[in-house]
Amino acid sequence: MTIDRFSNIAFLPNDIWVAIIIQVASNSIRDVCSLRMTCKAARDAGEADIIHRSVFIPPPHATPWWWCLNPEARRFLDRCMAAGNPELLFREALRELFIRCHVAAKYALSMTLLLRRDDNNRKQKGLELYRELDAVGSLADYNAMRFSILTIS
Repeated sequence: MTIDRFSNIAFLPNDIWVAIIIQVASNSIRDVCSLRMTCKAARDAGEADIIHRSVFIPPPHATPWWWCLNPEARRFLDRCMAAGNPELLFREALRELFIRCHVAAKYALSMTLLLRRDDNNRKQKGLELYRELDAVGSLADYNAMRFSILTIS
């Protein structure tokens, strides 16, 4: 059996390719990379900002630690960030919040660390942060604010 003509899939309009890649991007980065390697049309369509904005970024606990050291992966994540990927923008905002040591961020960090089951050293660090906030009197203000938020909702 022979094929009389070649497939015309590479000649689909770019908008169709982008729509296909967006669907694939919502599942995994690996699938997007695999699809982009299939043909030139898929590779070109995969360069669109909308793809980088809608790609599924796995949670930090599901990503191998060495992945961020890979220069290609780093460039990909930087491109997603520049395109406005909401997950990466959210993570960056949280990182900035924690770096600036805002009282709410310290409180959230202390609660997060106290809830850990696998690391007693981190639990101890969370308790130290909580006691530090209590010592400067920030907890009373924060508890009042949190109570007012809870009564509104």
